[in-house]
Amino acid sequence: MTQDEGDSLGGRLGRYAKVGSSVGGLAMKLAGQRYLGLSLDRDKHANELKAALGGLKGPLMKAAQMIATIPDALPPEYARELAQLQANAPAMGWAFVRRRMATELGPDWQAKFARFDKEASFAASLGQVHRATLPDGREVAAKLQYPDMASAMEADLNQLKLVFAIGQRFDPAIRTDEIHAEITTRLREELDYRREARHVALYRHMLRDEPDVHIPEVVPSHSTDRLLTMTWLSGEPLLNWKSRTQEEKDRLAVNMFRAWYVPFYFYGVIHGDPHLGNYTVRPDGSVNLMDFGCVRIFPPRFVRGSIELYRALTTDDQERAVAAYEDWGFAGLTREIITVLNRWAAFLYGPLMDDRPRRLTEGMAEGFGREMAQNVFGELRRMGGVRPPREFVFMDRAAIGLGAVFIHLRASINWHRLFEDMIAGFDVEALTARQGEALGKAGLTAS
Repeated sequence: MTQDEGDSLGGRLGRYAKVGSSVGGLAMKLAGQRYLGLSLDRDKHANELKAALGGLKGPLMKAAQMIATIPDALPPEYARELAQLQANAPAMGWAFVRRRMATELGPDWQAKFARFDKEASFAASLGQVHRATLPDGREVAAKLQYPDMASAMEADLNQLKLVFAIGQRFDPAIRTDEIHAEITTRLREELDYRREARHVALYRHMLRDEPDVHIPEVVPSHSTDRLLTMTWLSGEPLLNWKSRTQEEKDRLAVNMFRAWYVPFYFYGVIHGDPHLGNYTVRPDGSVNLMDFGCVRIFPPRFVRGSIELYRALTTDDQERAVAAYEDWGFAGLTREIITVLNRWAAFLYGPLMDDRPRRLTEGMAEGFGREMAQNVFGELRRMGGVRPPREFVFMDRAAIGLGAVFIHLRASINWHRLFEDMIAGFDVEALTARQGEALGKAGLTAS
């Protein structure tokens, strides 16, 4: 985003009209070729879609990247191209930052900091982060939202419908209306920095007894609807640890596992954006967890379904599997569809059922997961397709994203023991009570 685009509503509207025309033109091209019975080069068309979206930073760029990481939201050609989009936007210049900060904290805002870096430490699709020091000496991160993001969000969500329509015409195996609804809700929440501050409070409560996971603290006096100031957590990028000893990498992987899944299995909450930039590592291998815009709160029955499906697979209990899918919110599933879904679930849960130290991808040829997905969803297409419940979207995304981290680290862990320890003594009523208490303390309600 440039300063001119941020200042000029006319420039912004023109930019959206241009991208909307490009995406809409691709949709019309697809519809015309299908109507005429002509074949379409899917790789070429996907590349054209990436080019159309690549002209725009902001919510649509973030949405496109989110879609690319949600399994089966789009055909593989489209997911592959959209995954290449870069989330980093050009940072706002200092003159522009000063005006934005004055809007949020008043004309004397600089007096509220002992130091405020002019250059942004991070710049992404919805805002940028500046490192600063408070008068009391605390180091903080000031997360400043770009201007006009609310209006940009609504314009982008309209374009998002066309992106889904393009993929849906190609591959009706997975109907995407619930996926679109879930992404829409989560993206709107990401613009509400007051809500994100409550998410931070929630995570500080849920992980208070986890010594190897660190959560920042919000500074309310320096936070508004569009400015979120938190204590600065120092660490290095996770990928720097790829060259560490196996013991160090395994310990880091365990800390990451607990950072994500203690909130889920004990409170029904998941961090829905397992992006490499959202955590750093301290010298002792403990984890700094950051950026709490995308947080999903699940009904307790959904958590129960995750555990029950695991139990059903380990005991080959078909009836228990059916009940688990119903807990997840799937409806109208035939026995034939259940059988196909169980094959996919067995692949995902496989490492958790193997009682020994191992890597996630051990024994699998490169591309095996992709081939498995293509086979499974080819069969679902033949059966008429399924509509994933909206709660499933970010759970699946988080699981796949966190799995990618473990693969990067080449972690070799007894995932079975780790998971069994996590779910030992699970009780849905106890989870319901814990969730209610935690949400109440943070000033949140269930989604």
